Amino acid sequence: MEVSIRKVKNGDAPTLAKIQTESWNAAFRHILSAETLEKSTQPGRVEAMYQRLLDENIGHGYLLELDGKAHCIAYWDRARDAEMQGCAEIICIHSLRERWGKGYGTKMMEKLLEDIARAGYSKVILWVFAENERARKFYEARGFAANGKEKTGLGAQELCYEKTL
Repeated sequence: MEVSIRKVKNGDAPTLAKIQTESWNAAFRHILSAETLEKSTQPGRVEAMYQRLLDENIGHGYLLELDGKAHCIAYWDRARDAEMQGCAEIICIHSLRERWGKGYGTKMMEKLLEDIARAGYSKVILWVFAENERARKFYEARGFAANGKEKTGLGAQELCYEKTL
């Protein structure tokens, strides 16, 4: 399979929304309430969010394609939390379930970390649902560790992970 990663561009909002909603429905159905998950995965709402990010040039988004077909998305930006200023934040990495565990998330993570380091950041954070064991293992295997910060998001406990570059 030919793997390519490119920056997101105008016109990608429907693809970004499709991957995010499918990923959320597969990964978070045991973490979020059915009502919260349904509200959070409304395709039109998610597409509008991505269109705004694209229109306003917010963040650094990437799309991984397999043989020209979209499979994985990711976004990073400067940290959103005031106490984490000076850090980069991985906002999301989502991929379609049918190829989980095949190394494509790792390729995307490598691209993000390379981009973040090139932008001059020495530390990166991300938030992950405490109950999302699969994602936590993925991040830990790539050198991220919980830093003790926690918050509640969408009715679920989230843990902050960080990595020094």
